[in-house]
Amino acid sequence: MDTRTEIRLAGEGGQGMILAGIILAEAAAIYDGKQATQTQSYGPEARGGASRSEVVISDGEIDHPEVLSADIVVALSQEAYKKFARTVHAGGLLIVDEDRVAVSIDFTGIKVPVARIAQETTGKTITANTVALGVLVGLTGVVSQEALEKAVLARAPKGTEEMNRKALQAGFAAAERLKSPVA
Repeated sequence: MDTRTEIRLAGEGGQGMILAGIILAEAAAIYDGKQATQTQSYGPEARGGASRSEVVISDGEIDHPEVLSADIVVALSQEAYKKFARTVHAGGLLIVDEDRVAVSIDFTGIKVPVARIAQETTGKTITANTVALGVLVGLTGVVSQEALEKAVLARAPKGTEEMNRKALQAGFAAAERLKSPVA
């Protein structure tokens, strides 16, 4: 049976979650040889409004291109959390930016200071989407880290490749810390 992984990346317009979805789909399809689709939706405002990118990755043919029941949701804003946290199916993975999202009492997910890691690593919070991709792939292995790095660097504006590589590596490192916490 083919494996199908449904991922929803959400945040505010301007946080780069649409681009993150495109990069993740390209990592899967171009560099890992998997099947992938990517769709997107913007809120009423380009910047500040809700935006989401949906990525479906499969080893086999994809018969429906949109997320039906999210395996993974990444929410980098409060509005994204409110809209999409409950769309993760039971046993799925919810990742939120702990500095930008106030979670509910019944929260069952992973909190990572995504924007803070981006700021501390690159001096720019705009790289938070790349940090988030590093965390996502570092935790799930939905695509290989090598494929994701190639896709990130292929999309990085000229002159920002090293900054984006650092952001991605910081995301991978954060995922490793989450997988093996110190006692």
